[in-house]
Amino acid sequence: MTLTAVAAYEYYRQIRKAHKEYGKSLKEYEKAKDFIGDIVLSFDRELKRESGKFDAMVSKVEGSYSTAETSYRKAERLENKIEPLETQLIALGQSQQAMSQTITANFTENIQNNTNIISGISNLSTKLQEILATQESLKNRISDFEERIQKLSVVPTPQEVRPEVVLPPVPIKRDKALAALTETEIAVLEMLSKEGPMTAPEIKERVNLSREHTARLMKKIYEEGYVDREAGKIPFRYTIKKEMEALLQKAEPPPAN
Repeated sequence: MTLTAVAAYEYYRQIRKAHKEYGKSLKEYEKAKDFIGDIVLSFDRELKRESGKFDAMVSKVEGSYSTAETSYRKAERLENKIEPLETQLIALGQSQQAMSQTITANFTENIQNNTNIISGISNLSTKLQEILATQESLKNRISDFEERIQKLSVVPTPQEVRPEVVLPPVPIKRDKALAALTETEIAVLEMLSKEGPMTAPEIKERVNLSREHTARLMKKIYEEGYVDREAGKIPFRYTIKKEMEALLQKAEPPPAN
């Protein structure tokens, strides 16, 4: 929703900017138009004044050749003044045309930008809907996971429903009893024997294994009867069985030569 609001504000700002630029261009155009009108009006007035003077001089031509020559020169000077004005009028017309083209190009570009902004807002809305759907799915999965944890916390531990493992009365050598275990599993059992009960995260830090690997390892030695675990809270706390502790501490006699 924040991204949508920001995009909408940016879209509104771009539209206001385009309107301001368009209004500014119109004002410049009106100023140029008024300026040209003033020039034309001034030129017309001056032309009328000069025309009146020229008529007066023409009326005096019959009486004086010198007066006629002076009038001719004045008319020539008037033409010289008119020519720059015509040049300025042409330049103003070209400037007006270029300004109109610029205004048209800017307006077209603003329309294209507005179209892109609208498209971006639509894409943002779609992505927000996808994020909300994903968030809802994650909430459902978390709720399901919490329900499973609550159910597991009240399930009786395996040691309550399975008979206690009893070591055989015949002495068993340490190597033979632990032959089915890996070196890492034996190291975990020895660590529990020496340091007491520990949780899976604590064991993971000591043996430098991943969380999943450690969880599988502890599940295996628990199901095979090497350790007990407290199911009252999570994470489970594992304790080595007395029989396994005694077997680990028992030293095997050296082989006879």
